[in-house]
Amino acid sequence: MGISRQAKTGTASSPTTAQFSSPSFWELYTPKLVTVLREGYAWSQLRSDTVAGLTVAIVALPLSMAIAIASGVSPERGLFTAIVGGFLISALGGSRFQIGGPAGAFIVLVASTAHHHGLEGLLLATMMSGVFMLTAGYLRLGTYIKFIPYPVTIGFTAGIAVIIFASQFRELFGLRLPSEEPGELLAKLAALTAAAPTLSLSALGVAILTIVTILTLKRLRPGWPGMLLAITAASLVTAVFDLPMDTIGTRFGGIPRSLPLPSMPAISGDLLLAVLPDAIAFALLGSIESLLSAVVADGMTGRRHRSNCELVAQGVANIASALFGGICATGTIARTATNVRAGAYGPVSGMLHALFLLGFMLIAAPLASYIPLSALAGLLTVVAWNMIETQSVAALLRSSRGDALVLIVTFLLVVFRDLTEGIVIGFALGAVLFIDRMSKTIAVEAHTFSQVEDIADEANGGRKPYHTETASDPDTVVYRISGAFFFAAASTVGAILDRIADQRQNFILDCSAVPFLDSTAASVIEGAVHKAGRAKVRFFITGASAQARRMLFAHNVRPPRVRYKATIEGALRQIECEDGPGGV
Repeated sequence: MGISRQAKTGTASSPTTAQFSSPSFWELYTPKLVTVLREGYAWSQLRSDTVAGLTVAIVALPLSMAIAIASGVSPERGLFTAIVGGFLISALGGSRFQIGGPAGAFIVLVASTAHHHGLEGLLLATMMSGVFMLTAGYLRLGTYIKFIPYPVTIGFTAGIAVIIFASQFRELFGLRLPSEEPGELLAKLAALTAAAPTLSLSALGVAILTIVTILTLKRLRPGWPGMLLAITAASLVTAVFDLPMDTIGTRFGGIPRSLPLPSMPAISGDLLLAVLPDAIAFALLGSIESLLSAVVADGMTGRRHRSNCELVAQGVANIASALFGGICATGTIARTATNVRAGAYGPVSGMLHALFLLGFMLIAAPLASYIPLSALAGLLTVVAWNMIETQSVAALLRSSRGDALVLIVTFLLVVFRDLTEGIVIGFALGAVLFIDRMSKTIAVEAHTFSQVEDIADEANGGRKPYHTETASDPDTVVYRISGAFFFAAASTVGAILDRIADQRQNFILDCSAVPFLDSTAASVIEGAVHKAGRAKVRFFITGASAQARRMLFAHNVRPPRVRYKATIEGALRQIECEDGPGGV
């Protein structure tokens, strides 16, 4: 009580005041950029951030274009996203090392939205998702996104990886389809199989060259920009040997050499309603992906991010990305990890990464026309494989049937049904399994007072003297509850409490081992108190925490209907005092 009172009053005498005091609005939403600048930012830190930003930009350049193409939009949309969204995520975010931009996890959602609602619908959905994330951040919902079960995130990511890999078959093998490629996985595989005779050995060879180059450099020269070098090598081979295959130039006409002016997407009531589910899915996935990325950065650096501030930055970034013609932006785990490994000091590295990308686009845009699409497909194949955390999947499959079930169900729903459905049902299934496990941890037992072994009187003082408080009293019954007492355990505990013997004069319910008690549990106890009152049974509750007392008081479990004591012994002393030395 002393510590909490000092924390509440904010006295300077308590060294733990800061730990228990609630953070202010400005503390919650101050960008990490401001924090870093307040610490003091010297030329040495700027040099470290510059090297890291350049390293990440080299990685992000081909990846941003590849993700955009796989999402069903032109490659410059990915660059716009990485430049505008990436800059704002670093400048305004709550993570010190977060790198933002287009993410592979969004490919399926973005492609589906663009297919059904066109580019204007996609931009509107992206902007709406930004508004949703901004709102979620200011409502402080970022704190709760971390409660998504680990098997759900692993199964979801693995499912996304499979879909991304399947979406690259057409470009990997240079297949020619007579009609538009289906979006549903089984229909897609059937259409691609039917188009097998149109296989292009040139496209397949360039894709294999890209994959082998990336993997080889990662193994032999991990510090080199393997993705950019692989794309460069594939482009040179294609140009030198004049290989017949699609490139960014032949498919999209190249990329522009400047950012477009900001403009609002088309807005109408019908379109707003049509893209609302997509916007919600964008916001949900973007929040999960960005906060997971921030957690990864925390684990690598020992720092702690501000989750709600990060959501606000993600919201602003997506609104701005849509205004500049970009797609969904989020924190990216691989690029964030690269940023940390490259020696970044703070958010300036992410801002410089965006500026470097802008410089690349201004200077080298004509060269991008020579990049073969099969090479970008090979790059995304490597990305998809890296997204599947094989060790985590194996560990979850071995750990328990419940975790394995959540993982498999989430994975199958993502692959064969819908991304949002996979997350929601996986989360619900994980929650049900958790509730079931927690309900089995509750225990209710009749308290038996310590019985001393009958030993010799002269045995080294081991024989304890007799006390009336520890003697069995036929008129008093004591039950002890252990574990979280909540709705899932209410029926178990309620059935025991209902058996309170009317012949007993005193009933003691010990809650000292109850860490949490919810409204359903309080209602069960209130029913037992009501029954005890009708039977003229004195009801004592011992060891209840402050949280438990507040909940019980809210359900009218309060004096004089019930008496609260700190310990069982205290309740027994109260009974002895009221009944007198000789009892009743």
